[in-house]
Amino acid sequence: MITKLQQRHVDAAAKRSCEVRALADRPSRRRCAESPISTARVSARITQMRVSDVSEDGTVEFDGYASITGEAYEMWDWYGPYDEIVDAGAFAVTLAQVDLDVPFVIGHDQIRRIARTLTADLTLTEDGNGLHVKATLRMSDPDVAYIVPKLRAGHIDEMSFAFRIVRGQWSPDYTQYNIQQVDLHRGDVAIVGYGANPFTAGSGLASDDADAATDDERSALATPTKKRGVDLISEDDIAPRRALAH
Repeated sequence: MITKLQQRHVDAAAKRSCEVRALADRPSRRRCAESPISTARVSARITQMRVSDVSEDGTVEFDGYASITGEAYEMWDWYGPYDEIVDAGAFAVTLAQVDLDVPFVIGHDQIRRIARTLTADLTLTEDGNGLHVKATLRMSDPDVAYIVPKLRAGHIDEMSFAFRIVRGQWSPDYTQYNIQQVDLHRGDVAIVGYGANPFTAGSGLASDDADAATDDERSALATPTKKRGVDLISEDDIAPRRALAH
């Protein structure tokens, strides 16, 4: 027997197939919940988080995943709910950008930056799990000193990121949208409260000796536990900020 939510997916796909001009068109009014005022943000639970003592140089290392590729999560557009997937390789082009500028922030507040790719204390790579985030955080920074105890206590356990969809495609029945290429430049990676994507995982904060983690351990950290969720922010969210920057 089909559930009400499943029926809503079916009904939305039927409307979408009649109204969307091409499979390559991006979702209209993309958001993470039914409410029209919802944002396109989708967060990721940081599972098995480790917080170590501060190292001798006064820093801690953040190690986690801002996106897990190849796993479906629910999103909404103008017509209703649909499944969305970030494809493996979606980050390849943007991560190869020489002047890639992505800050690591708290709560998507651009003033509360705790690391940045341009200052070489934030490193973003794509591996077999997804978008891997490594950052060196300085405890002398009041924002780092603020967030570390909350991460250690488990009071905050999710992260997200902002990007622009460059290329994607709907499935033939319009029930699923695959994000094939993203632009992270001038987006952000953030430690946040609640969100929706269940499949992003992070190992949180760890000292230098945590760098010895094996590939198997990293894979375990990327295994989803609950359907909670990496902020995936659409081009509509990014555009106003881009306009102000020029």
